[in-house]
Amino acid sequence: MALAKIVYASLTGNTEEIADIVAEALENLDIEVEQEECSQVDASDFSDADICIIATYTYGDGELPDEIVDFYEELQEVDLKGKIYGVVGSGDTFYDLFCQSVDDFEAAFEKTGATKGATAVKVDLAAEEDDIVKLEAFAKEIAAKLG
Repeated sequence: MALAKIVYASLTGNTEEIADIVAEALENLDIEVEQEECSQVDASDFSDADICIIATYTYGDGELPDEIVDFYEELQEVDLKGKIYGVVGSGDTFYDLFCQSVDDFEAAFEKTGATKGATAVKVDLAAEEDDIVKLEAFAKEIAAKLG
């Protein structure tokens, strides 16, 4: 059975909820999921997974959350050739750099040699019904790349 590892950073609970939605959608596609908070894992832990997913929020004016900076820096040094990646996250459209951390993590994954599995999903604050549809489609797109 394929294994997806979802690593998340969540301050208000919005991003953890986004990670939960993606995890449930992947499990419904018969993919085993391990979901962990970013301070509890190392980027090298992605080596055990077939699918590597980051769920992060963007802090303030486009900054990475403090608790995920180390993971972000480590990620760029890890070889993930043959792995599939995806990035989802929450932000606030009030800020000019909406969901900048999602873009930052996509750029970090590019350095790992992993294959992009799906278009990133950016959620304004908490996931609404249309966001849930997008997150479920994200999971299906990534799962289809396993084939």
